[in-house]
Amino acid sequence: MSEELVENEVATEQAFVDKVHVQLATSAKAAQELAREGHGRGRLGHEGGLVERDAMVFQAAKRIAQLDAAHEGLVFGRLDLSHDLDPEPRYVGRIGLRDENRDSLLIDWRAPAAAVFYQATAAEPHGVVRRRVLRCLGPKVVGVEDELLDAEALDRSGADLPIIGEGALMAQLSRARDRSMHSIVATIQAEQDKAIRAPGKGVVTISGGPGTGKTVVALHRAAYLLYTDRRRYEGGGVLVVGPSGVFMRYIERVLPSLGETAVALRSLGEVVDGVRATRHDEPAVADVKGSERMAELMRRTARQQAPGSPQEFRVFWRDDTIVLDRGTLGRLRRQLMSQGRRNRQLPRIAHTLLDAMWRQVRGERGRERGREAFNDEMLSHQAFVDFALAWWPPLDAPQVLSWLREPEFFSRVAEGVLGPEEQRLLAKSWSGDGSLSVEDVALLDELRYALGDVPARTEDERDLDDTSLLEGGVDMQELLTAADREYAPTGRAWAPPTHRIEDDGYAHVLIDEAQDLTPMQWRMVGRRGRTATWTIVGDPAQSSWPVPEEAASARAAALEGKVVHEFHLSTNYRNSSEIYAHAAAYAQRVGLDADLPTAVRSTGVEPVVLTGVPDLESATRQAVAEIAGQVGGTVGIVVPVARRSEVNAWLASWPELADDAAGARAAVDSSVTPSGEDRVVVLTGLDTKGLEFDGIVVVRPQEIEDESATGKATLYVVLTRATQLLTTIS
Repeated sequence: MSEELVENEVATEQAFVDKVHVQLATSAKAAQELAREGHGRGRLGHEGGLVERDAMVFQAAKRIAQLDAAHEGLVFGRLDLSHDLDPEPRYVGRIGLRDENRDSLLIDWRAPAAAVFYQATAAEPHGVVRRRVLRCLGPKVVGVEDELLDAEALDRSGADLPIIGEGALMAQLSRARDRSMHSIVATIQAEQDKAIRAPGKGVVTISGGPGTGKTVVALHRAAYLLYTDRRRYEGGGVLVVGPSGVFMRYIERVLPSLGETAVALRSLGEVVDGVRATRHDEPAVADVKGSERMAELMRRTARQQAPGSPQEFRVFWRDDTIVLDRGTLGRLRRQLMSQGRRNRQLPRIAHTLLDAMWRQVRGERGRERGREAFNDEMLSHQAFVDFALAWWPPLDAPQVLSWLREPEFFSRVAEGVLGPEEQRLLAKSWSGDGSLSVEDVALLDELRYALGDVPARTEDERDLDDTSLLEGGVDMQELLTAADREYAPTGRAWAPPTHRIEDDGYAHVLIDEAQDLTPMQWRMVGRRGRTATWTIVGDPAQSSWPVPEEAASARAAALEGKVVHEFHLSTNYRNSSEIYAHAAAYAQRVGLDADLPTAVRSTGVEPVVLTGVPDLESATRQAVAEIAGQVGGTVGIVVPVARRSEVNAWLASWPELADDAAGARAAVDSSVTPSGEDRVVVLTGLDTKGLEFDGIVVVRPQEIEDESATGKATLYVVLTRATQLLTTIS
């Protein structure tokens, strides 16, 4: 193939891409004009103008954000169809654009007209003669890759369609990795496209072994759903849940690069609004906290009387001494708890207490005054108000979780739920500085739902002067306003939460690395998807949860009543065949029931296995330097949890490694290497979930395997993270 032919084809595509970028700039200018016009409507001086302003500015801002995100790789595909279908080529891109005549210039990759770009094969070309992928850097076309899908149709047409390149997919697979996941929108394969465009209703599960593209396919599916039913999914929200903050940072650029920004990305430590936990408990503790038995423990805890709350209330009224003793208060508490969640009972507290107190009024003077006078006097009596607030205070989940730090309280509620050793492990985990672990977040959410939200006052109640007449006709204003003061048992000011339980629901929930979710985490995520559609991604062989049957039961409960559509990916696009053969052999040797996909790319470089090294630091340093000198992207050093600080200290003392890495970066291709970020990172086995690196150095694999009951699965995950080079040091 002559260089002149390639240059001519690139120049042809460059002319079209230039035309698209001109139209993009025109569209951006039109969106900015719309925003200016919208701001002008706000100066009309009436409510209608303000409404129009908000709507116009909102739509303009959305369009501007979409156009801004589309610049990189705006045009990536071209379809040449048989002449009887369409004599003109169709171009596919990240967004759809029309020209000045409102004719289609660029087809959005999610549109039905673009589906054939991904679904056509040589066996079933669907009318496609040639499929071309354009490789661009910004607005510049730097190459094209073609696939001839229907040679007979080409011969019949007599068209001049040269075939250039060795295949877009293989070119993509050989690129160096940086610290972010990238869109595969130009190279989606047919089996992946079926999962992306699956029916919107119910649950779509995407399974497959390592490197099959499960995560990026699921993210493209989220973008597809937003495109096909924007009102539903953008209005209700899309929640993407991943295993760690490292993972979420890795994938965070995929959806914006596809033109979608209306998505909440949360790690498992961030699912509860306003909470962020990054620390993991040690495996034995995590196994207890993740068990479904913890739901019963949290339910019991939420029903307990607040520690330090008063056990008795005594007041003299007219001729009677009225006493609310421990027995009476216990009966009232059980009565209230039987009527619903704890915080939901707050409006009933005064009425319930006053009922019990009025029944003790026997004297003539009291009876003559009547119930209304009794209520008025008690509600103006500061001692009663303070007692009611202290006996049944509004509670939040972090406060109630902290009750379990008290040994006697914890032992009482855990009896019959947890064994002595399990209680010891949890007590130790909660005896530190009070910071939450990732595993604590699901417990916190369980308490939120067990406690319930504090009832919000209705519009009618807010309109009733300065008082709120609640159940039973009791004037509760003093009780409600007093709740904003510090209350006696804890000396802690209470304020209503800004995020309420009823706001937790989403229109679509996407779970990645689903095989790792504990039963308690399935309960937490399930609450956010009761009315949602779902995408669930996972590989059971990579699970870090030791009791899969328990997790499966919790998952089934979360998805109850939903139709399930199953998709399986069978091709490993990440690892070289040499690396994956090594990982697969390990999985078979240790007895993992692993899904073994076919690796399609070979480098000719076998993994390096070092054993019996006398100096671990020196061997690690040399291995990392060798890999960094051979690859242009990221290098991961994967270590046992107990060695992470030690190896981080080693890395900090290797300044020459940074120089070697910089040289390698320039030698290979600086455009694909992260700017301003470390190429070499130290991670634990669990940290690597969902990530990939050009090279991996595994330090003490046996210790990673021995860390937990699921250590073999974790090590298998680690061995499948490298795309080009792998070294293990035992």
